[in-house]
Amino acid sequence: MMDIMIRPDATLSAACSSDAAEGASRSVVTAIRRITHRPDGVSAADRMVPEETPIALSYSGTTHAVMMASPADFEDFALGFSITEGIVASAGEIDAVEVQDLGAGIDIQIRLHDAANRRFEARRRRLAGPVGCGLCGIESIEEAMRSVAIVGASKVNLTPDDITRSVRLLSGLQPLHRQTGAVHAAGFYVPGQGVVAAREDVGRHNALDKLAGALSRAGTAGAAGAVVVTSRVSVEMVQKTASIGSPFIIAVSAPTALAIRTAQAAGVTLVALVRGDDFDIFTHSHRVVSGGARHVA
Repeated sequence: MMDIMIRPDATLSAACSSDAAEGASRSVVTAIRRITHRPDGVSAADRMVPEETPIALSYSGTTHAVMMASPADFEDFALGFSITEGIVASAGEIDAVEVQDLGAGIDIQIRLHDAANRRFEARRRRLAGPVGCGLCGIESIEEAMRSVAIVGASKVNLTPDDITRSVRLLSGLQPLHRQTGAVHAAGFYVPGQGVVAAREDVGRHNALDKLAGALSRAGTAGAAGAVVVTSRVSVEMVQKTASIGSPFIIAVSAPTALAIRTAQAAGVTLVALVRGDDFDIFTHSHRVVSGGARHVA
């Protein structure tokens, strides 16, 4: 069981999160005064905008990556990033997570079990070059193009109604987006149950990492359903979906060519450009089956 410790800076604003263990003391949105230009005139008004904060993910006291992210769901982020980046295989390999608010940003200190820490240190020694910021702070081209997890045989098949419904259901689970119109969401759709978990963030990769952490904490198997995202599909989104073990990634926007090739190799069904009842299937179309509409809450 992970130990979770929060060290907030008392001078910061009160937490917006309803989960005290997740909130530290950062607001995820801020009201900003702006001048609106409209056909009927010009006026001053407030608009809610999302906060974007540097969040460091550190292992054994050494920073591995710094992400610009929404300051919320820190435990989910720590666990999900560790899983989707292949640092740990499960939550059981993490001893403790400590969230430190440094004022200029958040430092998430993650302590690994001995065996996991030895693997991580060996991995770091294999990588060459300075830390980059293009792809989750990873350190080499070799690491960026790492072998993708292969999704095994899955019993999950989705109907066209499941696919379009998953996107509609996710749109109702985005309170931060409703406030700001400026964040991404990732959700997990289970046939017969609906979207059982969702997370939002200013970064699409961060939202998916936080979803992965939430699923792991809840004991929800990735093979049980589909990842649904509000963004385009990059290769990293496919890599993270495969690491979760989900046989589906469903997106409202388009995929890249490398994402399609990676999904094909990983055994992931990639469905994109879901607009109303329309969508395109790019890989492993056998999992999309005809059938009567299945209505879920």
